[in-house]
Amino acid sequence: MTERIVSGMRSTGKLHLGHYLGVIQNWVKLQKEYESFFFVADWHALTTKYDNTANLKQDVKDVVIDWLACGIDPNISTIYVQSHVPEIAELNIYLSMITPQNWVERDPTLKDMAKILRTKEGANSQVSYGLLGYPVLMSSDIMMFNATAVPVGIDQVAHLEFTRDVARRFNNIYKTEFFKEAKPLLNECSLICGLDGNKMGKSFNNDIKISDTAEETAKKIMTAITDRSRLRKTDLGHPDQCEVAFKYWEIFGTPEQIQKVKTECEQGLRGCADCKRELAAVINEYFAPIREKRRYYEEHPEEVTEIINDGSAKARQEAQKVLKEVRKIVGMY
Repeated sequence: MTERIVSGMRSTGKLHLGHYLGVIQNWVKLQKEYESFFFVADWHALTTKYDNTANLKQDVKDVVIDWLACGIDPNISTIYVQSHVPEIAELNIYLSMITPQNWVERDPTLKDMAKILRTKEGANSQVSYGLLGYPVLMSSDIMMFNATAVPVGIDQVAHLEFTRDVARRFNNIYKTEFFKEAKPLLNECSLICGLDGNKMGKSFNNDIKISDTAEETAKKIMTAITDRSRLRKTDLGHPDQCEVAFKYWEIFGTPEQIQKVKTECEQGLRGCADCKRELAAVINEYFAPIREKRRYYEEHPEEVTEIINDGSAKARQEAQKVLKEVRKIVGMY
């Protein structure tokens, strides 16, 4: 029997290179090896954007368009929207009843979300009931499809352990072995920093989006931080001290290109501006077919809607099977 994975992203709109390298690239590979369920977490988006929902529907579509452009195949993967599967909300109720309060309060995911809220609203911001329940809802997303594994980064392992604890507690309370304890599938992927050397993020205004044009990408790359010790082109460079640009070369360049850049930089034969112009060309070449495919889906929004609706309908069918058993185990009328 094929193992099942579940993973999702909040509906934050157009995705950037960090999403591609850190998550989507891995999903594209895993979808060929596992029965895959990928969802856009629009309920989760409300935990910090409850007062800013004007673009929520378009944000959902933009996320799915980026997935499709990057190679998530709706013919082999189930692509769905979280709120289109109301069974998740019912499962969330059952799981919230059995989850101890102190488990939730010490969950690192909740702490991260609360930090985002404080950044947005100030030190006096209040944690809402919905935000407090964020970890349980994330567990419901995973357990709704009784996933055997979840692709995660090393920073997300602690939350998956939370889900495993909830599944174990449910099984112990109701004397069953129904829920699987999903194992982590650690991402083996490149990480990319933002143009300023910090974590890449839309809110930090330091990202390159998958959907950016070649011109936009080139303009952004020219702002990337390099070796701060170099003042002139002829100064001997230090690629290991190049805070952003050389790191991008290591991700997108061929071994031959990387060695050439390194040697020329160290010998003072390559200026930082020329280096970044060449780097922009390499990145644009890499993403050209992805961006072309993205333009197709932008021009055919009805196909995107159909993919979302079909995937959500399939996800509901699977969720209903699980929920039927959960209701029976819990003893609901």
